[in-house]
Amino acid sequence: MLYRSKAPFRLGIAGGGTDVSPYSDIYGGAILNVTVNLYAHATIRPLTDGKVRFVHVNENIVDEFDAAGQLPLDGHLLLQRGIYNSIVSKYNNGQPLSLELTTSMDVPSGSGLGTSSTLVVAILGAYTEWLKLPLGKYDIAHYAYEIERIYLQMAGGKQDQYAATFGGVNFMEFLEDDKVIVNPLRISYDILQEWAMNTVLFYTKQQRVSGHIIAEQVENVKKKNESLEAMHKVKEEAFRMKNCLLREELWELGKALNVSWANKKKMARHISNAFIDHIYETAMRNGALGGKISGAGGGGFMFFYCPGNACYNVAEALMKMKIGDVQPFEFSKKGLTTWTVKQQ
Repeated sequence: MLYRSKAPFRLGIAGGGTDVSPYSDIYGGAILNVTVNLYAHATIRPLTDGKVRFVHVNENIVDEFDAAGQLPLDGHLLLQRGIYNSIVSKYNNGQPLSLELTTSMDVPSGSGLGTSSTLVVAILGAYTEWLKLPLGKYDIAHYAYEIERIYLQMAGGKQDQYAATFGGVNFMEFLEDDKVIVNPLRISYDILQEWAMNTVLFYTKQQRVSGHIIAEQVENVKKKNESLEAMHKVKEEAFRMKNCLLREELWELGKALNVSWANKKKMARHISNAFIDHIYETAMRNGALGGKISGAGGGGFMFFYCPGNACYNVAEALMKMKIGDVQPFEFSKKGLTTWTVKQQ
C-alpha cells in the first residue's frame, strides 16, 4: 500500500511576523492568509527490509539508514529525520519503523510560501494516514509547529503550519501560551475568483534564508524600537484587510497591501533590498494597487493586486525584466489531504 498526502502552500496577505514569539506572546498576533493550488507532497511505502529511506525529488537526494529508534540529526533532510524520530518516540513506543518516504514540492525551498512548514504538515499527513493516528486539524498543525520550532529549533512563526493544515482563506489569531484560533472566512465564489484573477504572483528566483530576518525581528521586539511600532501597524492592517474581504472591497484590499508593505519593510533591515524595490516599483508603475513579499522577506515570491485588466500589463512588465517568472495559480479551499492506494 501507498499512503499519500498533499498540503497547499500559502500567500501571507497581512500580519506576517506577528505570529512569531515573543511578539505573539506579549501583544498577540493576527494573520490573514490564503492557500493556493501549489503543494507539498508526501508518500510513505512501508518496507520489510529493516531500512529507512528518504527520497526528496526536488533536490535529487536519497538518504538510507538501518531502521532505528532515533536517526541522527545531521546531514541532509533534517525535517524528514526529525519527524521520523518524533513519530517513533511519540506514537510507536520507540520501536523503529521501516519505510520509504518520498517527498516533493511544486515550488523551490526558501521561496516564501511556507515551504518547510508545509512539507512538515504533508509528511505528518502521510504518517497519520499510515498509522491511523488520532489527530485532528489543530493537533496536526500544532504538532508540526512543535517539531519544527521546538524539537528542531528552526526559526519561524506559527501561521504556516495552520494554513497548510486548514487551507482556504483564514484569519488567524496567535495568543499567549501557544493558543491559536483559526477563523475561516466565507468569501463568495465570485469575489474569490476576482481576487485570484487580479493577483499576479511573481517568483524572483532569489531564494532566501528567513532565519536571520526573523532573528532581527525578535530582537526588535525585545528592544521596543521603531520596528515594534511597524509590527503593530502590520497587525492592524491584517484586521483592515480581513474586513475588506468580508465587505467585498477588493480595491481597498489592494490599497491596504501597499500600506502594509511600507510598514513591513520597517520590521527588519533585510526584508527588502534594491532588487525587490525595483520589482515592486515596476509593478506599481504598470497598474498594481499594492503588493508585498509572501513570507519573511529577502526574496522568493511576491504578489500584486492589479484591478480591472491591469494584471496583464503588470505580468508583461515583470516578465520583460527577465529576472523572474510569473506563476499561474488559483486559490485553494482545501487544506491537508490524505489517501491510501494499492501499490501498483
